[in-house]
Amino acid sequence: MRLFQISLIVPDYDAAIGFYRDQMGFELIEDTDLGQGKRWVVVRPGTGGADLLLARAADDVQATAIGNQAGGRVFLFLDSDDFNADFTRLKNAGVEFLEDPRRETYGSVAVFCDPFGNKWDLIEREHPH
Repeated sequence: MRLFQISLIVPDYDAAIGFYRDQMGFELIEDTDLGQGKRWVVVRPGTGGADLLLARAADDVQATAIGNQAGGRVFLFLDSDDFNADFTRLKNAGVEFLEDPRRETYGSVAVFCDPFGNKWDLIEREHPH
């Protein structure tokens, strides 16, 4: 078994597509109208990892979870084969990094935030598993 998809609550489908596809460079895999304002929107950051299902908040309870699905911790981890190139590309695309890149025992890392408040790690692992 493998994890193939993660649901990410967002305030607006088109804003989320704009960020993940246009700024992050993710591939838009599917955008299907399900009727009554609902869509099935899936983006993919590369090959071999989990897709993101961009789910628009349907009520106030879900809306309060936007950007806080992990209680303020880093929620998602983006694996990089070329940290410096990816960091530079994302920074130039307007992605908001919360810190300068740093070296850890596991590799190079920098925390960034999507426009909805979710914290991500961009990581190039020293010894990928």
